[in-house]
Amino acid sequence: MKRNDLLWKGVLEDLFDDFLRFFYPDAEDIFDFNRVFEYLDKELDQLFPPEAVGPSARYVDKLVKVFTRDGNEEWILVHVEVQGYTDRDFAKRMFQYYSRIFDQYDRPITAFAIFADSNKSFHPKHYERAFLGTRVHYSYNTYKIIDQNDAELDASNNPFAMAVLSAKLSLSRPGLKDQQLFELAYDLAKRLLGKQFSKEKIRTVMNFLRYYIRFDKPEMISKFVRELTILTERSTTMGIEELLLDQAKKEGMELGIERGLEKGLEKGKLEEAKTIALTMRNEDIPLTQIAKFTRLSIEEIEKL
Repeated sequence: MKRNDLLWKGVLEDLFDDFLRFFYPDAEDIFDFNRVFEYLDKELDQLFPPEAVGPSARYVDKLVKVFTRDGNEEWILVHVEVQGYTDRDFAKRMFQYYSRIFDQYDRPITAFAIFADSNKSFHPKHYERAFLGTRVHYSYNTYKIIDQNDAELDASNNPFAMAVLSAKLSLSRPGLKDQQLFELAYDLAKRLLGKQFSKEKIRTVMNFLRYYIRFDKPEMISKFVRELTILTERSTTMGIEELLLDQAKKEGMELGIERGLEKGLEKGKLEEAKTIALTMRNEDIPLTQIAKFTRLSIEEIEKL
């Protein structure tokens, strides 16, 4: 549970712009993405001290200040709650969050409840209370991961959708053996690498997938981490290879990257190899792989 807490908190912060775009198709018209998001975790802890609600009563909660395009000083609070277990008081807690946040900031608030549990019947959408003619009805946005369509998530060009798909795959764990889960998760990783996301976004979702998926056997955990690392490095290397191939074609070398580099070195184009080595190093490619592609020694590369 604690590990999932950290993973959700991390992915929400790293992909919060994608989170907004995921739930709001017109997010670009609503939010000012040029303004920095402000995470009010400390303020939220002051409103809801952990010791006051008990260690098992909270899962993941985020309070974020975002600016809208309505004006320089206009901002709203986005309250996000990720719930991973059945809690009969959840809707009440959502209302308590709203009332305390509103009392503290007196700003527009939108709230999201993301349910990451496996209980399909657990989906509280509102809180209601009435007494002698006084009535309170509080509704909030909800999103049940287990009910989402895999194909639609997979077709999305939003990194947050891939994080949701990773969490949904994890929910199928009880019905799968380790090898079956490994194959599905590995295939998901390959599809992730095929997306046109930035390297930072891919790294965020890949880490989320790597540690969110649970295996029974320790050796399968090691295998999964190892294979994902190799897959990621191979994908990054492929990007460099394509870059070099394009450069080789422009110079009239059509025999491929490796042969093109050999040909260049044979002609004394050592500086070209050094430039390529620096480019690969800036992409965090391991020294051994750089040495393999450039035919430079590790010592020569380190001197660069």
